[in-house]
Amino acid sequence: MHRLTFTKMNGAGNDFVLLDNRAGGLQLDGPAIARLCDRHRGVGADGVLLVEPPGTSQAEFRMRYYNADGGEAEMCGNGARCFARFATRLEAGGNGASRPRDYLTFQTQAGLIHARLDGELVRLDMSQPTDGRALGSLELDHETLAEAYFLNTGVPHVVVPIADTDRVDVYPVGRAVRYHARFTPKGTNVNFIQRLGPDEIILRTYERGVEGETLACGTGATASALIHAEMAGHQGAGTVAVRVRSGDTLHIGFERTGPFRFERVTLGGPAEFVFSGEIAI
Repeated sequence: MHRLTFTKMNGAGNDFVLLDNRAGGLQLDGPAIARLCDRHRGVGADGVLLVEPPGTSQAEFRMRYYNADGGEAEMCGNGARCFARFATRLEAGGNGASRPRDYLTFQTQAGLIHARLDGELVRLDMSQPTDGRALGSLELDHETLAEAYFLNTGVPHVVVPIADTDRVDVYPVGRAVRYHARFTPKGTNVNFIQRLGPDEIILRTYERGVEGETLACGTGATASALIHAEMAGHQGAGTVAVRVRSGDTLHIGFERTGPFRFERVTLGGPAEFVFSGEIAI
């Protein structure tokens, strides 16, 4: 057992444990990750982010992301914003000093991510979404979802338009979709969206790996905003404001170039330091 130095951060209520592994000596297995994320016996978080040396000259850092169940995932939008601020602080010597520039590039399993920092706000240039399609109706054990869509924004997402997000039972319905046979073997994240206007939606998300509802999901907000634009037949450049469960608002920019085709996708929102400490692992 040894002591591990960590930093706790959150992005719109989606919370993370961040670790400096630039020296490459940190080896954490699934149970250790799950313990860090345990809200009773650990730090408590939706996931763990590691800062590592990049595997390409095009990036300054490599981001590795682990869900609360200990499994590694390709990408996390809110986590990536926190990662950008944390890596910036490490580069400045850990004292919170200003970085000489406000832009950095880092490597993820979903591709290179570019981040722009403005205080506590971070905007990401996301990787290009893939596999967008209408699913039609979705049969579950005890109900049928009349309309659903799929889009991969670094990780897979199902988006379900509904009339009132306050009335959806996110855990059982989200779990049924997450483990639906159509999305095996890896499963999917599940998003329920309510239209407020042509450029604004409310979002609730069931996150794969957390296995429950989270206060926010960056890649889910991105997928939901783009599907909302798709449903509205939006042409060209646009922005959608996404109200998440924490009460924060994320802003998704994009250019729609065709059916389920989006370029220049950005995700903007807060990334806040909460506290730092040590824990025995």
